[in-house]
Amino acid sequence: MSELSRPGGRVRVVPFSERHLTAAYVAWLNDPEAMRYSENRHRKHTLESCRGYWESFAGSPHFFWAIETETLGHIGNINAYLDLPNRTADVGILIGHRESWGHGFGLEAWMLVAQFLFEVQSIRKLTAGTAANNIGMIKIMERAGMQADGRRVRQLVIEGAEVDVVYAAIFDEDWPQVWRSWIE
Repeated sequence: MSELSRPGGRVRVVPFSERHLTAAYVAWLNDPEAMRYSENRHRKHTLESCRGYWESFAGSPHFFWAIETETLGHIGNINAYLDLPNRTADVGILIGHRESWGHGFGLEAWMLVAQFLFEVQSIRKLTAGTAANNIGMIKIMERAGMQADGRRVRQLVIEGAEVDVVYAAIFDEDWPQVWRSWIE
């Protein structure tokens, strides 16, 4: 699979590769603030563990991409776990580069991946989930046209507080209008 981008866009979504396995990447995964809402916050990450995760995608129907900008380079990652018989994809994202937070790079990467999944992979339903207090991810899901798709009450404990996990989804028939609205 090649790069996902659009003319005039600010991000490129590229297949994760050896060049993305850096100390900076591992540092994001060990940064309590960057991982605040991720279940990956419970483990210590190393170059070896990151390599193992990347290599787990080989030979599978799933995708693991790096998110890059022209000026900042590798700023995050996005993955998609596909259920081919049911034509669904569950997507997750991490913007680890702190200077990139709050600039819309995550939404742009999300939209490029959603376009690929719907238009190239023929997914019929794209899903995602996050902690209910993860405002950044909630905004991405809303701006990507996703609708509520369930909730697990008091599922996580984050900083001592019980937090719901909220799920959202968008279907293939709703995608073209969302994409058109976003690119205009």
